[in-house]
Amino acid sequence: MGKVTGFKEFERQDEKYTPVEERVKHYKEFTVPLSESELTKQGSRCMDCGIPFCHSGCPLGNLIPDFNHMVHQGEWQKASWILHSTNNFPEFTGRLCPAPCEKSCVLGIIEDPVSIENIEKNIVERAFQEGWIKPQPPKIRTGRTIAIVGSGPAGLAAAQQLNRAGHSVTVFERDDEIGGLLRYGIPNFKMEKEIIDRRLAILEAEGITFQTNVNVGINYDVEELKGFDAVVLCGGATERRSLPTPGIDAEGVVQAMDFLTQQTKVLFGKKVENQVMATDKNVIVIGGGDTGSDCIGTSNRHGAKSVVNFEIMPKPPGHRSPQTPWPFWPLQLKTSSSHEEGVERNWLINTKEFIKDKNGKLTGLKTVNVEWKMVPGQRPQLIEVEGTEKTWPCDLALLALGFTGPESTLAEKLGIKTDARSNYKAEYGKYQTNISNIFTAGDMRRGQSLIVWAISEGREAARQVDIYLMGKSDLPSKDIAGDLVAM
Repeated sequence: MGKVTGFKEFERQDEKYTPVEERVKHYKEFTVPLSESELTKQGSRCMDCGIPFCHSGCPLGNLIPDFNHMVHQGEWQKASWILHSTNNFPEFTGRLCPAPCEKSCVLGIIEDPVSIENIEKNIVERAFQEGWIKPQPPKIRTGRTIAIVGSGPAGLAAAQQLNRAGHSVTVFERDDEIGGLLRYGIPNFKMEKEIIDRRLAILEAEGITFQTNVNVGINYDVEELKGFDAVVLCGGATERRSLPTPGIDAEGVVQAMDFLTQQTKVLFGKKVENQVMATDKNVIVIGGGDTGSDCIGTSNRHGAKSVVNFEIMPKPPGHRSPQTPWPFWPLQLKTSSSHEEGVERNWLINTKEFIKDKNGKLTGLKTVNVEWKMVPGQRPQLIEVEGTEKTWPCDLALLALGFTGPESTLAEKLGIKTDARSNYKAEYGKYQTNISNIFTAGDMRRGQSLIVWAISEGREAARQVDIYLMGKSDLPSKDIAGDLVAM
């Protein structure tokens, strides 16, 4: 597998970024690709580890050593075939996935792990460049019709799989463009939207029908779904978390996703009323995850006066914590490209009040430092540290606090049961709701999660829908031996 001594001979090399002073002037991707010869070396670092734990780290069950080996051998077209056999959209995951596979890499025990995500991205980019990715319309149509609600990665994956099984698939999207959060929720500097459009062209050529500005349950009667043989709900977890904090209603306290969505829409000439801008403002981003990082990068591109980041949890260690040993996902500090562009990061800090002037405009934040008290058998307790109150100047506070779950509209109107976390209830592996012909997958079923989980669930749900409609399925499943490389 790879070069037998490759992991001893070559160090991990990652893509470089263009200088900060250049990239903050635009919203384009700013990575500098590695050369083909260097990528070949990176593929050769994949060691013959016996048991490739990267498979278990990847929710898609990607055949990582296999495509790494093909890259090492210069067999890029074979690498593309292997990669696409388990992943419908490696151009998305190669840019946006946090790469749990790399955290499970056996080489990562003693050295830097194999650069799996970057190799993945380069395989699919080479495949598009060479014209290897072509529409694969089904040869025979089954006559069965399927409605998919939501066009994020779960919905798109389910749509492509079910279309390839010969069913007629219609995807409904409530926004004006296809892609879900990939379209407007992910900044262009992380993934340019042409990346979505070229894949959509493939899906449309395969025979999938897309309808935008269709909000099922709002401007599209749910009764019309009865005209389909099966329905797959992939609407995501879009209920945004807020704070029970005084002054939250101040003008200048904005949900992160609104801020990010507006910027991307403006970038593509969409009309946005009263766009929220960070220009010349003291910006505080509350929340230390990927969305918070995206807000930091966008604020810097707006020309913010200052950017500060609050996180209520402790600062993670710089290296893997003993509490999260290999091959588990590590508790470890993450410094993104947006962080490197300029931000003051603060941990163990809680917002006590949003201060506003007589006109209701935000002028500052009051905070207090906190500690987490751990009691065995009990939930952690948040303790305020006396004497640590502080007032911060702030003209724009961005709430990047994640999502609490899916919206309830469809569940209520369709009579679908939900779990204690408001997720649409469907057993993992079955994806079938309490209504026999309605299935659900992705964040709508499991709650806020990773893009790679969304694609995985979309693929797996498609197989279950196919079995429901036809009694059997030739669609691949990562859970069935021998099917992993089936197309």
